[in-house]
Amino acid sequence: MSIRQRFLPTIALTSMLVLPLSAQAEDTADTNTVMATVNGTEITLGHMIALRASLPAQYGQLPAELLFNGILDQLVQQTLLMQDHTGELSQRNTLILENERRGIVASEVIDRVMNADLSDEEIQAAYDRDYAGAEAETEYKAAHILVETEDEAKAIVQELADGADFAETAAEKSTGPSGPNGGDLGWFGAGVMVEPFFQAVTALEPGQVSDPVQTQFGWHVIKLNETRVKDTPKLDDVRTEIEETLRQAAFDAHIETLTGKADIDRTDSSGIDPEIVNNLDLLEN
Repeated sequence: MSIRQRFLPTIALTSMLVLPLSAQAEDTADTNTVMATVNGTEITLGHMIALRASLPAQYGQLPAELLFNGILDQLVQQTLLMQDHTGELSQRNTLILENERRGIVASEVIDRVMNADLSDEEIQAAYDRDYAGAEAETEYKAAHILVETEDEAKAIVQELADGADFAETAAEKSTGPSGPNGGDLGWFGAGVMVEPFFQAVTALEPGQVSDPVQTQFGWHVIKLNETRVKDTPKLDDVRTEIEETLRQAAFDAHIETLTGKADIDRTDSSGIDPEIVNNLDLLEN
């Protein structure tokens, strides 16, 4: 449990409280403005804002004055407790502190790499490569009836050939979740359905019903209702997705570059039981 978790859920007004900055003071206050001094150790407005940034979202529901004073009290109390500490930190907390610093510093580099400006030319080139130049994709609107055995599926195929309504039959006999909806699967393209099912769909003409098709889910009787060619999206519709892809690619490339330049020597862990990472008692030794 962190110090924040130990103290902040019980934020309350105490004798230490001070009033928030006045409107006049707000005009000149910045992150270097000292809000309290504890035995010579300064607590600045920046410290308070940084602590506020780390709090869960629900703290935003507190009145501003209560939150302001509670955060300052928290920092005052933490400073008093820090000053009361003697000797070395425990092994657990020393390692936690090292990991926290590692993560915080790393996050600054991640932000720098992934938030670098992207030019319109880069975005346009990615759009042309991934969207504008891509082959048109056919989408399929189909329904199915799922049963456990091939014999059941064959019997259903015959019923449909004799004039039974597909949707009514699906609602009555399909064991799949789409059964109550007449077996309707909506629109889908390549890569959505398991391969035997998708291959069977692509072999059908609209309105046609398949022979029984087996997948790991059971036996299917499939009806293809419609097909359509998926429109190429406009650049503005996929700009955010393109930017995310480019930023992730930039990060992956940066990691690859750093890894290539680094001298990384991993200890042979073949003789170490992986379960050891769950042995938290080792940190107390």
